[in-house]
Amino acid sequence: MATSIRVSNNIHMPSNDTGERGGWRNLYSWLGFREGYNVPLFIVFAATLLGFSLSQLGYLDLKTFSKSAAPGEWYWYQAGHYRIGLLLHLATILPAGILVIFQFVPAIRGRTMLFHRVNGYIVILLILISNGGALMIARRAFGGELAAQAAVGVLVISTTIGLGMAYCNIKKLQVDQHRAWMLRTMFYLGAIITTRIIMVVAALIASKTESYNVIMTCGELSSMHGLSYLAEMYPGCVVGSSILEDELKIIHADFFRGIKEQIVASLRITFGMALWLAFFLHAVGIEAYLALTPREAQRLRMVSYEKQLKAGMSPPGSAGLVAESFGDADAWEPTARVDIASQGGMV
Repeated sequence: MATSIRVSNNIHMPSNDTGERGGWRNLYSWLGFREGYNVPLFIVFAATLLGFSLSQLGYLDLKTFSKSAAPGEWYWYQAGHYRIGLLLHLATILPAGILVIFQFVPAIRGRTMLFHRVNGYIVILLILISNGGALMIARRAFGGELAAQAAVGVLVISTTIGLGMAYCNIKKLQVDQHRAWMLRTMFYLGAIITTRIIMVVAALIASKTESYNVIMTCGELSSMHGLSYLAEMYPGCVVGSSILEDELKIIHADFFRGIKEQIVASLRITFGMALWLAFFLHAVGIEAYLALTPREAQRLRMVSYEKQLKAGMSPPGSAGLVAESFGDADAWEPTARVDIASQGGMV
């Protein structure tokens, strides 16, 4: 019988659980995590994503969205491709935000791999569809300034590439790179939550400066106010009993005065900046996390080595999309102790 190599998953990853006792250790062991530090990170980020996704599910009813959206936003989504794009985006990204939580629970991967695979395919499909919807509405989302459109485009490109890299690597059994790219993709997508926080804070700061203005159409203003208000405050929007919907008006950005269009203006002026900053923070944050967890990456590289060796892929451990396949990185070699099984192949 041909000689084969079996890599032990339990001998090259020293544990950091010294002194950890009782419920805490039981919790992360039950979830399937190897290290205790992963649990608070998982709880914080997973709970945030889950809570946000659940809280937005009501928006799948566009009537509810029309009542809860920022004033003036619904004007563009009442009909046409903007409405279709909004519905596509909401109907896919919100379920994806819930389902993806299960992908990062090690216990689920270990006990029900079929669920992990099927759920993963569903999540990938949902995110790709949602990206299409996001591109359809980018022109009008919070004013659709060019900076905002560019940020949406970069987010869509980054998440699409991330999903593609994750998919290609898992098909090549490159588990370590699959993990890295799925983490990157999910953190990129999570930037939209951070964007909300930054946008509101920035709107308050911008309002204090009293030096920002945006342009709105009379049609948008009419969706916030009645004809009589427009006739009094924006007489150029009204001719007789008709509203000149394409007429443009300059609106001062002020979050504090309580005037709808001025509140919206303060949010619009900060949306593009907030999305760029949030994406930067999330992109840097996930790279820092990956750099600070090299032992987990190495453990999964050894798992990849074992799987690729069994599947006859070459070179084992580097058959996927890894750095040494494209750049001048040194060839990777297994460093963990291995057991030799002289009969029967892999076990």
